[in-house]
Amino acid sequence: MSKKVAVIGVGITKFGELWNESFRTLFVKSGTQAIQDAGISSKDIDALFGGNMSGGQFIKQEHLASLAMDHTALLPKPAMRVEAACASGGMAVSAAYMGIKSGMYDVVAAGGVEKMTDVLTNRTTGALSTAADQEWESFQGATFPGLYAMIARRHMHEYGTTEEQMAEVAVKNHYNGSKNPNAQYQREITVDQVMNSAKIADPIKLLDCSPISDGAAVVILAGEETAKLVCDDPIWLVGTGQATGSIALHNRKDICTLNATVEAAKRAYGMAELRPKDISCAEVHDCFTIAELCAIEDLGFCDKGKSGQFVQDGHTRVTGSIPINTSGGLKAKGHPVGATGVAQVVEAVLQLRGKAGARQVTDPEYVLTHNVGGSGGTASVHIFGR
Repeated sequence: MSKKVAVIGVGITKFGELWNESFRTLFVKSGTQAIQDAGISSKDIDALFGGNMSGGQFIKQEHLASLAMDHTALLPKPAMRVEAACASGGMAVSAAYMGIKSGMYDVVAAGGVEKMTDVLTNRTTGALSTAADQEWESFQGATFPGLYAMIARRHMHEYGTTEEQMAEVAVKNHYNGSKNPNAQYQREITVDQVMNSAKIADPIKLLDCSPISDGAAVVILAGEETAKLVCDDPIWLVGTGQATGSIALHNRKDICTLNATVEAAKRAYGMAELRPKDISCAEVHDCFTIAELCAIEDLGFCDKGKSGQFVQDGHTRVTGSIPINTSGGLKAKGHPVGATGVAQVVEAVLQLRGKAGARQVTDPEYVLTHNVGGSGGTASVHIFGR
């Protein structure tokens, strides 16, 4: 059984409204990049775990593991689709890690892909709402903007968080996205633009929301011996944690705290023997700006209720004490739901390799990724180090 697991290759497509790309071409492109980056061939890969939330509703295609293998020269090796709503990608990485740690596999591909723009917006909203409690939330008309708006209102009531502080999250992430050639939105915005954008579910406005996106990302993981043999700069997965929370908001003691995130982070920190202050930068699940504020607190980067001021004071910028979402996050990079968690790992690897370009953090040692399903029903946290 391998003692350590490393990322040896990464690949990612551009995120956005990719009308000329299909589900399979996105996966093939990102997978080819990852294999080339690792310096191996497809025959060296023992298995594939692919994250996808809702291919059946977005493109009317199920049996996605077979489809992916059929077009990546990996037949007849084993493959499995992993579904955990918007945390599908992060959980695919977890599954690949466990496959190597168990001794069953040595080199594994973990991918994520979603093609969301082939249907009208109301169909997309309906597909995404299946990640909420259908009987007690979706059937009553609550979509995710509404659910996160309730979280935002409660956070504002409890801690004095302001809409302007939420807007600062969007401004910061769009700045980072402007430095990312794969981001869906490569332009900066201002607080005034966020504040004056259309209200979606008060206090959440259009520019507080992540977009509907197409895209794919793949990472290649390997056991210690192989990683050292084929890779000059393996990035080690030093800590990982997954946890589950109540799927519906009304069953939680505190809707401003995602218990799944708290527990997943506790497990990842424990495995890595690290504390929040040891993390150099993080990719967190900012499906809405309030989600990033909650994540900063739940991951231990600031005290509960202090995230608004923490962001406003600049601590989460690329030059701050704990840079958050250097890729642009879901907000600016895009959020093709099944691919998001894997794309976060791609950014972590680029940062640790020192190859993140204009958004590079100075000499990072450990990078954390945080991927959430629904409004907090699932959370996956990984920690990577050089």
